[in-house]
Amino acid sequence: MKTLTTLTAAATMAAAPALADLVIPDLSYRTGPYAAGGIPFSDGYQDYFTLLNERDGGIGGVPIRLIECETAYDTEKGVECYEATKDEGALVYQPLSTGITYQLIPKTAADGIPMHTMGYGRTSAANGEVFNNIFNYPANYWDGASVAINYLLDENDGSLEGKDIALVYHNSAYGKEPIRTLEALAAKHGFILSQLAVDHPGQEQRSTWVQIRQQRPDYVIMWGWGVMNQVAIQEAANIRFPMENFIGNWWAGAEHDVSPAGMAADGYLSLNMNTVDPELPVFDEIREHVIGSGEAAGDGSHVGSVLYTRGMYAAMLAAEAIRKAQEIHGEADITAAMMRDGMEALTMTEERMLELGAPGIGPVFSVSCENHGGSGQALVQRWNAAEGVFEPITGFISPDEEVIVPLVEEDSLAYAAENGIEPGCA
Repeated sequence: MKTLTTLTAAATMAAAPALADLVIPDLSYRTGPYAAGGIPFSDGYQDYFTLLNERDGGIGGVPIRLIECETAYDTEKGVECYEATKDEGALVYQPLSTGITYQLIPKTAADGIPMHTMGYGRTSAANGEVFNNIFNYPANYWDGASVAINYLLDENDGSLEGKDIALVYHNSAYGKEPIRTLEALAAKHGFILSQLAVDHPGQEQRSTWVQIRQQRPDYVIMWGWGVMNQVAIQEAANIRFPMENFIGNWWAGAEHDVSPAGMAADGYLSLNMNTVDPELPVFDEIREHVIGSGEAAGDGSHVGSVLYTRGMYAAMLAAEAIRKAQEIHGEADITAAMMRDGMEALTMTEERMLELGAPGIGPVFSVSCENHGGSGQALVQRWNAAEGVFEPITGFISPDEEVIVPLVEEDSLAYAAENGIEPGCA
């Protein structure tokens, strides 16, 4: 699909005929310092919708119209893309940026358009009674931080008392998201938490890893994105930090993050909210109906990779919400308000994932008015450098709800008070 700048998007849409369709904007970033992650995600996101068009004629008999708008991971450009596309009948936004998400929370609320921030954005948006139109299922940042600690608890016979855990994080709203949860978990489990910020884009980390070499923490947790991940993994290898004690979050665990370090990255760990299996039947369908027909968003080289899979999974969840909205309202050509209802009634079962050609791609979860965050589960994967693949070493692990739920309630209710929102179901 041709990438649209904000201005050309506006001009193109002004000339578009008023036909019945399901409009899905893609606020992508194929340029800029984070393009290595943005490209495969966007390819997977678009290719799944294209598959539904090519194979099924759309969803419920209504074709999908994709509108791609380049943000370069820049918050201002992301907002411009939103303004340029929202009046086209946009059903849902997936910004793939915490900075853009924060700016769009009040705008989408005012415009009545749902937003899906899958595993990123504002964590407390999991409280649907405050954030009626924001969804972050199947898991959020605080879930991820807790899953990482639960994994380390399992590795240490249930106790992290006295352990030293360093958090290396992107010095942005995104990178700061897990701090609050890790501080609460440190208090609960008795481990020592040190915090090491890495400034955008993350190419200079020598002093950070000198400090880690001197401090010698038991574990390092990384909240990174883009080139920051590659540099951190190489620096960890340079100081011979054990990769089995280095765990990234789910945005720090893709193939391009580890491959530059070669065999030195072998054993590196990361979270993942989806499984990785290039042989899933749905990928065969994409290869046949999308790539084979020349309709792919990219060159087809990313199919089955970590972030392509995640983008496809995000599209799959959106498509399932569209189906649910059509069912609820008895209307195929749904509105954004109907889409919101479909998202809030979404249920993903093992049986449904199998029917979609993606068995076990994600955890089983359901959404409700009170819970827009899903199950909160994630797995841990290990990089096998010899084979060039991430391999799961756990099943889906649940977060510590005793810690997460009160934090979500506290933060969301504070937001409600600040913004004059009366919590309740829409």
